[in-house]
Amino acid sequence: MAGSLTVPNHYGTADLTERVDQALKQAGFDAGNLTWSDLAPLDQFHVRGLAATKELAEGMRLKAGSAVIDVGCGLGGAARYLAATHGCRVTAIDLSRPFIDVARTLTERVGLASNVTYHQVDALDLPFPDHAFDYAWTQHVAMNMSNKGRFYANIHRVLKPAGRLAIYDVVAGDAGPLIFPVPWARQPEISFVITTEMMRDVLVKAGFEEISWADKTAAAIAWFADQKAAQGSAVAASSLGIHVVMGPEFLEMAANLGRNLREKRARLIQVIVRRV
Repeated sequence: MAGSLTVPNHYGTADLTERVDQALKQAGFDAGNLTWSDLAPLDQFHVRGLAATKELAEGMRLKAGSAVIDVGCGLGGAARYLAATHGCRVTAIDLSRPFIDVARTLTERVGLASNVTYHQVDALDLPFPDHAFDYAWTQHVAMNMSNKGRFYANIHRVLKPAGRLAIYDVVAGDAGPLIFPVPWARQPEISFVITTEMMRDVLVKAGFEEISWADKTAAAIAWFADQKAAQGSAVAASSLGIHVVMGPEFLEMAANLGRNLREKRARLIQVIVRRV
């Protein structure tokens, strides 16, 4: 891809380290008083935030000491959660160098650097050996992947036999095209949502079998309503939030995603599959 219509350019991250540091200072977090949970408003870069991460982890049957790959880790929120609460050893990857730099810094600040490592890596070309991980994890990533077959096949390759993959993603609804901008794309050229039927098919072809499949659209709609009701409150006015990463346009992006879900243009799914 070239020009402005690329995934890295969409997640415009100029001066991200400085912006995150300033936001943390404004929120009252100095170098010595930061925990992984303090970062949740900032680093849970998906609908329903930390609650969604916890639900997804519950379905994984995670074991302490197991090796997890977090594909599309963003600022590392889920990776830190899995390391801190489940005792996992997490390898986290993202295409964005600024995301990786900030994720690494935040992980060091909360004392989890020995449990989580970060790599700037293309998810379509994972540089890890076959059968390297017990679990794989991906939240709000596949919407930017045009070649989903290759995406899931790469994950399949690096998972151990019977290894589990957790997916939390937006898929296409049945009531017309998406309204843009949305959090993962300002324009449709870098948005690649597919239907649930297509998603099931691509996962089977990549070598996975379904363990669980839950539609989380209603919960997401309720969450967006709660967020709207909280506007103007102390919570909504917090200096920590995804707007630190995405800028002022994020409010419109989030509002459009909520509308797309309400109007059945999009759905939200939580899926656990097993490598076969």
